[in-house]
Amino acid sequence: MASRRRRVIPVLCALVLMTIGAGAFAQKQGGILRQYIADSPAAMSIHEETTVSGERPMMAVFNNLVMFDQHVAQNSLASIVPDLASSWDWNATGTRLTFHLRKGVRWHDGKPFTAADVKCTWDLLQGKSAEKLRLNPRKAWYANLMETVAEGDDRAVFVLKRRQPAFLALLASGMSPVYPCHVSPSEMRKHPIGTGPFAFGDFKSNEYIKVVRNPHYWKPGRPYLDGIEYTLGRNRSTAILAFVARKYELTFAGVLPVALTKDLQTQRPDAICTIPPGSVSTNLIVNRNAPPFDNPELRRAMALTIDRQAFIDILSDGVGLRAAAMQPPPGGLWGMPAEMLARLPGYGHDIAANRVAGRDIMRRLGYGPDKMLAIKLSTRDIPAYRDPAVILIDQLKEIYIAADLEPLDTTQWYPKVMRKDYTVALNLTGTQTDDPDGMLYENYTCGGVGNYNGYCNPEIDRLIDLQSMEPDQNKRRHIVWDIERRLTEDGAKPLIYFNRGGTCWDPAVKGLTVMDNSIYNGWRMEDVWLDR
Repeated sequence: MASRRRRVIPVLCALVLMTIGAGAFAQKQGGILRQYIADSPAAMSIHEETTVSGERPMMAVFNNLVMFDQHVAQNSLASIVPDLASSWDWNATGTRLTFHLRKGVRWHDGKPFTAADVKCTWDLLQGKSAEKLRLNPRKAWYANLMETVAEGDDRAVFVLKRRQPAFLALLASGMSPVYPCHVSPSEMRKHPIGTGPFAFGDFKSNEYIKVVRNPHYWKPGRPYLDGIEYTLGRNRSTAILAFVARKYELTFAGVLPVALTKDLQTQRPDAICTIPPGSVSTNLIVNRNAPPFDNPELRRAMALTIDRQAFIDILSDGVGLRAAAMQPPPGGLWGMPAEMLARLPGYGHDIAANRVAGRDIMRRLGYGPDKMLAIKLSTRDIPAYRDPAVILIDQLKEIYIAADLEPLDTTQWYPKVMRKDYTVALNLTGTQTDDPDGMLYENYTCGGVGNYNGYCNPEIDRLIDLQSMEPDQNKRRHIVWDIERRLTEDGAKPLIYFNRGGTCWDPAVKGLTVMDNSIYNGWRMEDVWLDR
């Protein structure tokens, strides 16, 4: 028996080595990956962007301190892996997070990456530096950050005011890259310098973005691609025809409607398409400072007229999901269960009764079939926004509101809603990080940059802080559900539904994982390759 084992073991070892070798050499170097993106961003600076159209191509140019594992579909604290930081540790009180940084990493212009760059980035995000961001969408993420300290070149420390276990999840988002100290924010908008697998090549508004392989990338052998070319365009039909004609290898990133995804697959049977659980919500935003919408009863009537199931049936072939604030299960980790949602005001199935109540409110306010409230309904001028806006206009008529659609270019849209230069609007909110700290601070706290309608409730702010400090994830989840219930009762920002859309790619594209609970976090592209 011993002799037999001695003969078998070398054979098994040889098979293991052959398997490892086959895996190691399966990837092919070279090739340009062609992608379609549904809109043209305002600039190339991730830290000034809210739209995935700008973040998605630039994530490949940068690195984070940590990131969500690019091959685990559901982002969570458990899927966070090292990036520019080789390791990290917390102090005993959970208020001091220390990152041990990789040595020998260089920016694309050849200058060395150090802890000073980490400090510069988060000082910039907190508004502490002399240089300022033109827009700072995620400033609320870092309200609990007291200071960022560079301890030598290879150690960076985040000092928090209080415990915040999920702070690491904010840093892992694709929206949280490290920027160089020596490049100004204005230059980063035009020609960003990163440490990532690809270097910025060129950007022509409404036409294309190009990135090229970084030959000096600090991860040996990566990336596999020579470059990526992103074609920018708002015409969905043209993009589908181009993909069918094999002018793209990857397209849509979760925003192609379910019906069109199925139709595309009939035209390209070899295409690989997936419809992830849905990480983008459609919501109604109302400027609470603009009469007559400063009246909470009017806002309540608007919330009551919403028929969520109609949106789901028309726009997602019945597979969209109801939610209150957080992305719902199974894709989301924190959203309220369906049986709890059903008990929220406006979430029942008796839409007719809801609308009777809404019309009663409007009559008391002086409106009726002979005296309609005329408004403009603003939204971003791309199909994912326009299509639900048209349905919302039809539903608002049920409570005597006559809305005209005001479509706005992306470069106008976000500055306009941030300035609150609107009355009523339909917006989409992507899950940048599927964690309550990422979603709630930005979108629902007093003064949150994504809180476009100016909702402010100090008790909600207190509860958001409470869940942020809670280390027990089950207890934290119940606090979050209580927050979701209160937000709905307050009519904070009526969430219509979480959409579901398709992502399609050519079978030659390998090494890509489409994320379940964020359209923002899976585009590092360093492991993607073309099998040609």
